[in-house]
Amino acid sequence: MNYLAKKIKVIAIPEGQTMTEYALILATIAVVIASLYQTAGTEVTELVDKVSALL
Repeated sequence: MNYLAKKIKVIAIPEGQTMTEYALILATIAVVIASLYQTAGTEVTELVDKVSALL
């Protein structure tokens, strides 16, 4: 196999790239969950305050 064919084979089969992609997807999901948690936490607190005021 010549030099160029070896380089193309290395570029065509990225073995470590999959783990990086999974890490980026996981980080994105974590950021989305954290922001939803903050939003939901604020809404729950407001709801509890409204219920307390009614009592």
